[in-house]
Amino acid sequence: MAQLTACPSCDEPLESGDKFCGVCGADLTAAAPPLDGDRPTPAVNGSARAAVRGADPEQQRVPPPPPQPPAQQPVQPPAPALPAEAPPAFPDVAPAAAFAEAPAAHGPPVPPPPLVPPIAPPPAGGPLPESAGAGGTLADGTVAGGPAMPAEYPLAAPADGELGPEAIGARARPDAADPAPDPAPDPAFNEPHAADPAAAVEPTAAADPRDTATLGAPPAEPAEPAEPAEGAGPGAARTSGAAPARPVAAKACVACRAGAIDKDGYCENCGHAQPRERDHMEIELDGVASVTDRGLRHHRNEDAYAVSTTALADGSPAVIAVVCDGVSSATRPDEASAAASAAADTSLLDALGRGVHPQTAMHDALLVAAKAVNVLAEDGSQPRHPNQNAPACTIVSAIVASGILTVGWIGDSRAYWVPDDRTAGSARLTEDDSWAAQMVAAGLMSEAEAYADDRAHAITGWLGADAYELDPHTASFKPDRPGVVVVCTDGLWNYAESAEEMAAALPADARSRPLHSAQTLVGFALDGGGHDNVTVALLPFSVPPGRAGSA
Repeated sequence: MAQLTACPSCDEPLESGDKFCGVCGADLTAAAPPLDGDRPTPAVNGSARAAVRGADPEQQRVPPPPPQPPAQQPVQPPAPALPAEAPPAFPDVAPAAAFAEAPAAHGPPVPPPPLVPPIAPPPAGGPLPESAGAGGTLADGTVAGGPAMPAEYPLAAPADGELGPEAIGARARPDAADPAPDPAPDPAFNEPHAADPAAAVEPTAAADPRDTATLGAPPAEPAEPAEPAEGAGPGAARTSGAAPARPVAAKACVACRAGAIDKDGYCENCGHAQPRERDHMEIELDGVASVTDRGLRHHRNEDAYAVSTTALADGSPAVIAVVCDGVSSATRPDEASAAASAAADTSLLDALGRGVHPQTAMHDALLVAAKAVNVLAEDGSQPRHPNQNAPACTIVSAIVASGILTVGWIGDSRAYWVPDDRTAGSARLTEDDSWAAQMVAAGLMSEAEAYADDRAHAITGWLGADAYELDPHTASFKPDRPGVVVVCTDGLWNYAESAEEMAAALPADARSRPLHSAQTLVGFALDGGGHDNVTVALLPFSVPPGRAGSA
C-alpha cells in the first residue's frame, strides 16, 4: 500500500507511519488513492487533494478550485413544514439547516442528524400514539415516547381490581406461580376467650392490696385486738375486761373518694394530702370519752390523750383520762405529748391496780411522764440545735374512782367541774402554770387584764429536759352531786375561759352522752376560730347513794 504524503481531507502534510491526521483526525489507513484517470473529489471546505499511485507529489498537486459562495455550498433539503395549527415535533432539537450553516473550523463538516418524519397531531382528547418516539416534551405536557401524564396523581392507592395485570406484579402475571394463600386468622384473636385464666392475651400487673381495702372490697376479718402495749400512741385507750373495739373500715381519699393512700399520706389518684391519723381522733369507753382535733391553723396536731378503765384492788371501777399539749416553740412537741400521755396512763393503771391511793398515784404518774419526755432529748434520734428548746409539753389528768375525783397537772392545761344542775355552779379545778396566773396570784393584775396580755400564755411550768423546776400539782374532790369532769387543753378553754362559759358550751346531757358532748365542745372551739389544737376528755361522775360531799 502506497504511503500518503498529505491528508486527503485537509491537505496537511503527513509523515511516514502516520495513521491519523494531526489536524482533522482523519483515518489515513482507510483512505485509498484514486484510480488512474479519476478526478479528485472536491472537499466541502473548498480544497482538494488527490494522490495518484506512482506519481510525483509535486506533479500531483492540483491548483485549488475557486472559492464558491456559501449559497453554492451543498445543504440538506429542509424538513417538510408541519401544519400551522400543530406544534413543532421537537422544539428542543435544532433544525437540520443549522448544522449545514455552521462549517467546522477544522476538518470535514459534521453531517446533519437524520431527519425524523413529522408526527401528526393527536386528535382532540385522544391519547398520544405509542410510535411518537422519545426525546421531547410536547405542548400538552406529555413526554414524547411515553404515555400521557395525568394532571394530578390520586392520593389513595387503587384497589387490585382497578389495576391491570402488569401493574399488580407477579401475582397477576400469567407466567408466575400462584402465591401461597394467606394463613387463616387465628380464631383465638377474634372470638371471646373462654373463662381460662391462662388464656389472657396480655399479663396484667398484680393488684395493689391497698386498692382492695380502699375501693370498697370487704375487709379481712380482723384478728382479736390485744391490749395496748406500754407506751401506746397519742390516742391510747385501755380497758380491763372490756369488749374489743369494733374494726374501723379503711378510708378512701377525702377528696376523690377513690384513690389509695401512699405511705406519705397523699392520694395516689388525685395527689390530695390526706388528714393524718392524729389530725382528728375520737374514743369512747365505759365512763370516759375523748376527742382531739388539729384545728384550723396548725399544720399538725401536737396534742395527745390517753384514756383507760380499770378495777381497783377492791374490785370497784376506776376511770383515767390524760391530756397533753405539746409546746410549739420546742422541738418534737407532738412526740413529747404522745410520750407523756402514754407514760402517765401506764403508771396510773399500775399504781391503781396495786391499791395505791389515787392522789399518790397521780403525783407519781406526773413524774414518770416527765422522765419520758426527758428521754426524747437524750435519745439522739434527731439532732437538736443548741439554741432550740428540748421537747416539752403540758399535762393534765383526772381519775374518777370510789366517788373521789382526783386531778393532777403541770402547765396550763385545765380541768373543770360542771354539775348536771347548772344552777349549782361550776368550778375550775386547776391553776395554770403561766405568766397570767402569776400576775393574778401576786395581785398585780386582774384576771381579765392578765389574760388580755400578749404574755398570758407564756407557761412557767412544763414537762421537759429544760424545765426550771418540776412541781407536780394534785388535788382530790368529793362532789355531792352528779356532773361531768372536763379535761382539756388551751385550744378549748381559750374560747371558754371561765367555768360558767365552759358550762354554757357543754350540752345538758353530757353525763349520759360523753362522746357527743366532747364532739360538741371541739366544734365550739373550731367555730370560734380553731387557732390551736383542740383536745378534750369527759368523765361522767355519779355520786354514790346515801353519801354527801362537797365540790
